[in-house]
Amino acid sequence: MAMAPLLLFLSLSLGYFGVDSAYIAYNTSQQIVAGKLNVHVVAHTHDDVGWLKTVDQYYVGSNNSIQGACVQNVLDSMVTALLKDKNRKFIYVEQAFFQRWWRQQSEMIKETVKGFIDSGQLEFINGGMCMHDEATVHYIDMIDQTTLGHRFIKQEFGKIPRIGWQIDPFGHSSVQAYLLSAQVGFDALYFFRIDYQDKNKRKDLKELEVVWRASKTFGSSLDIFSGIFPKNYEPPPGDFYFEVDDKSPVVQDDHLLFDYNVQERVDDFVAAALAQANITRTNHVMFTMGTDFKYQYAESWFRNLDKLIHYVNKDGRVNALYSTPSIYTDAKFAANEKWPIKTDDFFPYADNPNAYWTGYFTSRPALKRYVRQMSAYYLAARQLEFLTGRSASGPTTDSLADALAIAQHHDAVSGTEKQHVANDYAKRLYIGYAEAEKLVTSSLACLTESSSKIGCSNPTTKFEQCPLLNISYCPPSEVDLSNGKFLAVVVYNSLGWKREDVLRVPVVSQYVSVQDSEGREVESQLLPLTNASLRLRRQHVKAYLGTSPTATPKYWLIFPASVPALGFSTYFISGSTKSGKVASLETLYPSQGSTMNSVAIGKGHLKLLFNANGGLYQYSDGKNLVNAGIGQTYKFYSSYNGSNTDPQASGAYIFRPDGTYPIEYEGTEPLMVMKGSIVDEVHQQINPWIYQITRAYKSKEYLETEFIVGPIPVQDGVGKEVVTEITTNIASNKTFYTDSNGRDFIKRIRDYRKEWHLQVDQPVAGNYYPINLGIYIQDESKELSVLVDRSVGGSSIADGQIELMVHRRLLVDDDRGVDEALNETVCTSYGCAGLVIQGKYYTRIDPVGEGAKWRRTFGQEIYSPLLLAFSEMDGGNWGSSHVSNFTAMDPSYSLPDNVALVTLEALEDGSVLLRLAHLYEVDEDKDLSVMASVNLKKMFPDKKVSKIVETNLSANQERYEMEKKRLKFKAADTGSETITRGSPVDPSELIVELGPMEIRTFIVNFNYIKLHKS
Repeated sequence: MAMAPLLLFLSLSLGYFGVDSAYIAYNTSQQIVAGKLNVHVVAHTHDDVGWLKTVDQYYVGSNNSIQGACVQNVLDSMVTALLKDKNRKFIYVEQAFFQRWWRQQSEMIKETVKGFIDSGQLEFINGGMCMHDEATVHYIDMIDQTTLGHRFIKQEFGKIPRIGWQIDPFGHSSVQAYLLSAQVGFDALYFFRIDYQDKNKRKDLKELEVVWRASKTFGSSLDIFSGIFPKNYEPPPGDFYFEVDDKSPVVQDDHLLFDYNVQERVDDFVAAALAQANITRTNHVMFTMGTDFKYQYAESWFRNLDKLIHYVNKDGRVNALYSTPSIYTDAKFAANEKWPIKTDDFFPYADNPNAYWTGYFTSRPALKRYVRQMSAYYLAARQLEFLTGRSASGPTTDSLADALAIAQHHDAVSGTEKQHVANDYAKRLYIGYAEAEKLVTSSLACLTESSSKIGCSNPTTKFEQCPLLNISYCPPSEVDLSNGKFLAVVVYNSLGWKREDVLRVPVVSQYVSVQDSEGREVESQLLPLTNASLRLRRQHVKAYLGTSPTATPKYWLIFPASVPALGFSTYFISGSTKSGKVASLETLYPSQGSTMNSVAIGKGHLKLLFNANGGLYQYSDGKNLVNAGIGQTYKFYSSYNGSNTDPQASGAYIFRPDGTYPIEYEGTEPLMVMKGSIVDEVHQQINPWIYQITRAYKSKEYLETEFIVGPIPVQDGVGKEVVTEITTNIASNKTFYTDSNGRDFIKRIRDYRKEWHLQVDQPVAGNYYPINLGIYIQDESKELSVLVDRSVGGSSIADGQIELMVHRRLLVDDDRGVDEALNETVCTSYGCAGLVIQGKYYTRIDPVGEGAKWRRTFGQEIYSPLLLAFSEMDGGNWGSSHVSNFTAMDPSYSLPDNVALVTLEALEDGSVLLRLAHLYEVDEDKDLSVMASVNLKKMFPDKKVSKIVETNLSANQERYEMEKKRLKFKAADTGSETITRGSPVDPSELIVELGPMEIRTFIVNFNYIKLHKS
């Protein structure tokens, strides 16, 4: 009896639903509808260019025991999915992956993809080789990696990316906004990682979308519309993850199958849309439908998105459409809204009260230094490639360019990757360096051989370079010169102005002398190599090279060098019958302190006083009339390891200290004081794992500190974050200044945020900021500046104090995905131990308002060190067969003091990429924050400019066209301002004007190239 109603129900069901369930044509063609809430469905994948796996492992899908991710699958299945429906849209970001995939495709697939791009189904967003970090990267590297990706897209597809998409970096810099967004021509910039307190307030005020006015120099002229995602870059709340192995409920719309859920899924979608609309201005919201390495089977996503768009629009409460960030940005612009203004930057970033992402500012300090060294080498190598001509068959800088671009990724130079991935980045950099090194040596051989006129094909001079000079290993200088041989040292200067510096190379004998190219003896000094230097050399050379050194140097040979702008000088080291000037050596034990008051060093204007334990206490500069008390010490923060009730630990990303401990001078090793005619040094073995050298050069007015830190001991089960601390009596009033990616300096106030009332939960970590160039404090009479040789974290935790975190070694993971403690270990033939870091920082005190000149000029010298190449000669006269001095510029000309040569690169098509940068902000310096002019005729005196075109920053469109079409969003407050910018370049005069902070980019064509030698 009970069967009859059931059979009747099944009969009716089959009759009613049978036809509809056979095939449904989903309507995905919806466009924007005025007067309704428009939900822009953006299909995307976020593909890290290395993180838990290496870039190539991610691409091919190997090593899946770590993470199931294959970018090749993403791009393959994207093609199939887009072919199924012309209304579907997809965005892609990381060109390092796309270029790998593109070169493997057939012509048929390439034509299909070009069709997607032309129709707008596929859009490149951001467009760099990677999604670069914003805290630990230098602005030149940001420009280079973006340019590499943008020019590929333009050359291959004729397209120009419109949108910045920095959705995963851990905080956001002002340089990213005004330079790497507005000046590349982006119409908008989107991201999500900002401080949780800031985000909560912005949600309440509907200020997640703003006009970001990031530059005080350029004001509103470089505003960029910026959108902050409400939660993250993943799908909205409501369970909308549609990878084949995801747990979200799919849209099941077949009545013949169980679990039909169309209305439930539509309700979830509408609820998420309305919730987001409540914290967003205008009637447009964006749903980021995707996340890390999604769309590996793209149809699984698009099938469900098709259904959602179809049924949501049938429901009618909101309007859903396939969209892209460009379409969304156009809709926001068309709304004609006035947007709130954001200034400065979004650092530091915290995602909960005890989780400040400020540890990564220092994480993996060795990799950070290597990236910075390779960046400078790449800049110089491209110049030399330009000077001698780009070769179609010989070595190029391309491999180094690619490795450096990948290393800017936000899980690369940031130090937030697994150890094997960090090793892969370093390996790629070394391979790129090895190729570029061949180019550099052949270019220098070409330039030095007097037979060279317009390039050269087979130079005979053999040069060697010393990439391990920092650990006192330089085989060409470690030769016996007593038998009449001499060593030619070619010193190349990549800066646009003449440079005076002090060189040091290791030598095996004290019986050496130095001559310049005129045969005049050059003053030199010998410093004995200490056990600390020899220990580093012994432990690491074999690890790097696989063989032990054949010689052991005894001294550093130190001598001054003067090198012309964009050129080189040559110095000669030869054997001598008399000893060189060996520095006097004084060894002081702490017990001797009772019989002496202080140790004084400094032969020039700068004088330093130390107590008998090596503690610095007085700084005086007779040139700028500064006399100040100063102290310098070390301490460490013990790392919080987490607990059951409070699990947040310090890790690769997060800095969470659990106590501060001073590091005292233990006195087990004597203080060594070395004095000579060029430099004085104080050597301190502070404890078994910290060694420090303090230097005062006769010709310099700054203090140089070299440190060797590590292995950091962790046998006590406590991770440690090691800090150097400089203290003065400067009344800094909680205020300090840190650079943004090596460009602008931003005012910081301890325990304060300009845009919201800060709840202080982490008084140390919450006041740390990224430092790429330097940090300074000041009061009404003087200022203290500290410049760095790599990215570090730093702060001013107390008035008059500056601290830099130089190394960190941790024992637990911070639960942000890397799932590995930051416990870097190095294995050599002597065993395995924690990583040892060698580095330098530079300190100077100036009268208030006078420090900018040193910070900007010397900052350029730190970034671009002199490049040394060595050639051994067995007698003969170098000058009779070689050019000893060279400048690419008119010998009477150099760039202005406030202008840097950022890029000089020969492109594949024979044109040249030229970038010039003004180094000063508005009102930063009374003399140099002014308009500057560069005379290209004098900069390139032996090359005739046949055509010059000014472009945007990434050189993929003309500047005039970019500025004409870039969207200018209305801001709530415009204000009055005066912006100083250079005028267009007259091709007959060839004078480039640069206003403060201006960077100008040109594509230049030369009729001929002729090398200028003097």
